[in-house]
Amino acid sequence: MTVSESPVGTFVTWDYVVFALLFVVSSGIGVFFAIKERNAVSSKDFLVGGRQMTCVPVALSLTASFMSAVTVLGAPADVYRFGASYILYAIAYTFVVVVTAELFVPVFYTSGITSTYEVIYRPVSFITILYTGVVVYAPALALNQVTGFNLWGSIVATGIVCTFYCTLGGLKAVVWTDAFQMVVMVMGFLSVLIQGAQSVGGVEAMWSKAQTGGRLDVFDFDPNPLRRHTFWTLSIGGTFTWLGIYGVNQSVIQRCISCKTQTHARLALYLNLLGLVVILCCAVFCGLIMYAFYADCDPWSAGRVSAPDQLMPYFVMEILGEFPGLPGLFVACAFSGTLSTVAASINALATVTYEDFVKHCWANLSNTATTWTIKGLCVIFGIACTSMAVVASYMGGIVQAALSIHGMCGGPMLGMFSLGILFPCANSKGAIGGFIAGITVAFWAGIGAFIYPAPPFNSRPLPLITDGCPWLNSSITPATDAPFLTSLPPRPPLADSWYSLSYLYLSAVGFITTLSVGLLITSLTGFNKGNNVDPLLVRPVGNLFCFWSERGKQMCWGGAEAKPREQVRSERGSHEIEPKCTDPKDEGQSSKAMGKEWLETTRTGAPDGEEKCYSNSGFVSETHSF
Repeated sequence: MTVSESPVGTFVTWDYVVFALLFVVSSGIGVFFAIKERNAVSSKDFLVGGRQMTCVPVALSLTASFMSAVTVLGAPADVYRFGASYILYAIAYTFVVVVTAELFVPVFYTSGITSTYEVIYRPVSFITILYTGVVVYAPALALNQVTGFNLWGSIVATGIVCTFYCTLGGLKAVVWTDAFQMVVMVMGFLSVLIQGAQSVGGVEAMWSKAQTGGRLDVFDFDPNPLRRHTFWTLSIGGTFTWLGIYGVNQSVIQRCISCKTQTHARLALYLNLLGLVVILCCAVFCGLIMYAFYADCDPWSAGRVSAPDQLMPYFVMEILGEFPGLPGLFVACAFSGTLSTVAASINALATVTYEDFVKHCWANLSNTATTWTIKGLCVIFGIACTSMAVVASYMGGIVQAALSIHGMCGGPMLGMFSLGILFPCANSKGAIGGFIAGITVAFWAGIGAFIYPAPPFNSRPLPLITDGCPWLNSSITPATDAPFLTSLPPRPPLADSWYSLSYLYLSAVGFITTLSVGLLITSLTGFNKGNNVDPLLVRPVGNLFCFWSERGKQMCWGGAEAKPREQVRSERGSHEIEPKCTDPKDEGQSSKAMGKEWLETTRTGAPDGEEKCYSNSGFVSETHSF
């Protein structure tokens, strides 16, 4: 198959109808939960669904929230250009889900916290808004340039609809809307997979062309950390990158603690793994089918599209353009990823701001005032995220840098939380110093990579052919070959080493730096006393590696007795391990009952036992002061 000599079509009426249904149904879910929960005035009902969510909708919500339109449009294009090694992300997803479910969720769920960013919510909030603006703008621009879909109309509609159902229905509306959008994403991918496979002559023909083009060379065991995608960068580097996004992310933790039991929270993550793998496989096979379709005539090199992210919508319009409504279904698929990501960001930002700022400044707000305050925050952050899309339109090449910022911050944050959870002896000075060092090193490498992109022999894009394009003059050189034929401009010594580090290792660099510097500063300034640390809120690494030595355990615990978690559970009672509120009226009593005695002794100065908890396990008493 070759690119059509005439330009692809644009949206027709039925495409707009199908796309509009996505917004109508999403808004309808928000209205439904606003009516259904109109008598629930508690902040926990709005922010964490009253802790009554079950695992299936939460799992679908988690998958939809982190499979944005960037994934829907960018992953197939990555496979098209670099091959199917992208599928190795499945290994990273598996490690990430297991670590999150078995390490982070038990700690956060036991603590009953609502916000994970008490200390650093200001910079994290800004980064989240910036990333969300890019997530809204980038796919809208790609779809506009290929399909003629209205750019600013789609951006404004996305912001309005997300803000609408977040404000009306709270977390329950967000979760169930995400579940619906997840179904739309799968349907959109299936329409492309089925029609695309038929267009290239079947699965066998697709597989043969992909193999001929080198797209099926998945396993590359080169240990060179400068290579963009190898088995090691995707499995190890991908694990750290996604663990920074998943393990300590406000949106993930907020959904997990909304589950009615810790078992449901962990099951949601494991079911979410299945959803991640399904979307990943759909994206990879779409990329392979797209390559088989354009094996002899690459539309990017031929000048039909100006950027790789436009390949997927161009391909969709070419194979589905004759079926009214199906291009609209795929655009709905892409925007489902955008809607879910934006809604997750708005809800998380409102939660963080309320828990870490509003509640500390105005501690005596009534339930009604609290609910309206949170809804007002949803509106403010909805406007902020949509407005950031306007800013992103003027950023040009900095859009790529903005997307990288989200990953560069994930590693240091993961390192800081891991320092507290795994090393009870760590103190606040070590945590802050380690975090600053991790951010500095990660940004140093990331910004250097943006200014001095890695040379082609590290990224190794596969060849793209234009021989089958009948309208092209044979003397035209494909754009993708240019980097190999021209000499590179003068570059500093670090450009081909440190700045060429695979982007997937940036999170690992930030994590290792934060952990190492944090422990070093802790050892120099004095270990945190283990008696100030609640055993249920840590998972000390010393208990694992020093199981034969009680002295080693005590050193990790800062000199205190390392009690088994089972013993602490039996001493305090099982009601602390599965904190939940079965009735909104009992929420305050339930929160106070969860360890009020030890909570007051370890966090002196807390205004009330209700909804108070450890904000950064491992160095609680020191963190509280700053």
